[in-house]
Amino acid sequence: MFSAISRVFRTPDLRRKILFTLGMVALYRLGTTIPAPHVNYVNVQMCVDGVNAADGQASLFSMLNLFSGGALMQLSIFALGIMPYITASIIVQLLRVVVPHFEALHKEGQSGQTKLTQYTRYLTVALAVLQATTLLTVARTGGLFGANSNAACSNVLDLVTETTGFDVTTNILRMIIMVTAMTAGTAAIMWFGELITERGIGNGMSLLIFTSICASFPQAMWSLISGTGGGITFVVVLLLAFLVLVAVVFVEQSQRRIPVQYARRMVGRRTYGGQSTYIPIKVNQAGVIPVIFASSLLMLPMLIAQFNTPSDGTTPPEWVVWLQNNFVSGDSWPYMLAYFLLTIGFAYFYVYIAFNPDEVAENMRRQGGFVPGIRAGQPTADYLSHVLNRITFPGSIYLGIIALLPLIALATVGANQNFPFGGASILILVGVGLETVKQIDAQLQQRNYEGLLR
Repeated sequence: MFSAISRVFRTPDLRRKILFTLGMVALYRLGTTIPAPHVNYVNVQMCVDGVNAADGQASLFSMLNLFSGGALMQLSIFALGIMPYITASIIVQLLRVVVPHFEALHKEGQSGQTKLTQYTRYLTVALAVLQATTLLTVARTGGLFGANSNAACSNVLDLVTETTGFDVTTNILRMIIMVTAMTAGTAAIMWFGELITERGIGNGMSLLIFTSICASFPQAMWSLISGTGGGITFVVVLLLAFLVLVAVVFVEQSQRRIPVQYARRMVGRRTYGGQSTYIPIKVNQAGVIPVIFASSLLMLPMLIAQFNTPSDGTTPPEWVVWLQNNFVSGDSWPYMLAYFLLTIGFAYFYVYIAFNPDEVAENMRRQGGFVPGIRAGQPTADYLSHVLNRITFPGSIYLGIIALLPLIALATVGANQNFPFGGASILILVGVGLETVKQIDAQLQQRNYEGLLR
């Protein structure tokens, strides 16, 4: 293993790509610590410390803060992280189902993909403006830090129009400057990711998310050590985390291979086709997307409860109290049940968008391919749908269990919702880690005929 790693750095081209990737990651982490203009850094840090010190406190923006590497709570120039780009990519992919123009671009090959990438960039900037405005509005009203908000936390931006010496126009100008800075930060992150993909080791956007999640590990581990159980809880969690990691790697690598045979045909004096291949259908075909979808949808009850809570301290309506008791903190059984069922539903939904059996069967028919024992055309599409249904069921149950792990940790050991050994975080860590190792291994085999792993 160590000799393989030494071969990586002895290969000039690969060494240059890895060092370039590390440089981009360092710039990204530096940007997460730079506060946005007009942010009261001292007050922000005091509020962040209050959130970290509160065991089991759920935060409305916990997942966004996890994906930004803690930059969102610190209101830095990279506070939005890569989430606007992820959201834009998902929206553009979903639009292929309802907009024929997007589906036509997807089938055009490289030129169409370039056009879709351009649309994704434009949509990313638009979403960044919207999310930055929402973030600053929530922070200004004191709702960013949840139950730990106090007088200082409700004035962290110093943007209140009643501030002495500043009029309404000045405060609006400040807001525009801050939104512009955060939007530019998102554009810079998107540029970093594309540079890593082109000049680094690949998977630029995924590696930036991987870095952000890893940056939350020290704080999460310290919260376990300083909690009620202390060192015993820390050791038990590490052992369980190892078992979860092994299980996730096993499932993520599992796939059903459907054999495909291509008919042999003669073109002039040459013979084409006749080879055998397979269609790999992973157990977790949807990846991390259903978990993100489910957690995003469950933010709506939190927002409804927050914006319908009276600011004068009076008792809110009964339905608002019910939402606060069951859907604001993640340790309640209605929240867990809804999260589990939504994850399963979105898993089926996204799998049938990403893998269209009718389209796959039609492409096989045009190229002279067929599944042994299954007629080409509609029978092949029906067979693929049957296999996809059967393989998606255990995959969706697996996703639901993985999604609940941080909430179970929140209810049992008092960890916060940034708990790194479950949910979207563990899926991203394992997926990106495996893909990065495969890419480095492939590049090593091209040069040394021996990969990173034997």
